Amino acid sequence: MEITANALQSVTTGSNVVFTNTAVTGNCSMMHREGSGLVTLRGLTNGQRRARFRISFGANIGLPSTGTAGAISLAIAINGEPVTTSTMISTPTATEQFNSVSRALFLDVLGGCCTQISIENTSSQAIDVENASLIIERVA
Repeated sequence: MEITANALQSVTTGSNVVFTNTAVTGNCSMMHREGSGLVTLRGLTNGQRRARFRISFGANIGLPSTGTAGAISLAIAINGEPVTTSTMISTPTATEQFNSVSRALFLDVLGGCCTQISIENTSSQAIDVENASLIIERVA
């Protein structure tokens, strides 16, 4: 599955990047509603204990004209909790200056369970996000 959000969006602290387009649909173990920042992954298995997914994210991030220059960050969140090792940091020296960030991780979902993922603004201020792409692959 690949979901995207090409238009510029402002993401407040603690909020999720919203994905507006489905470029490639997933299978029945991946669910997303366009206009939402959440993706539900289901551990649909045939006797296996878990389903493994690879989650890859990339986007351009920057500060809005009202922001203060300094470090800004996003992270992949699992069930609303940011994974610290997935933190993507950019340090623009001026407002409206964009840098590209990306990160990937593997996630195991237990058979019969569901897990929600999102991309969360972990900065201390609102940030602008543009050309966001989230790719989810079931690999095992």
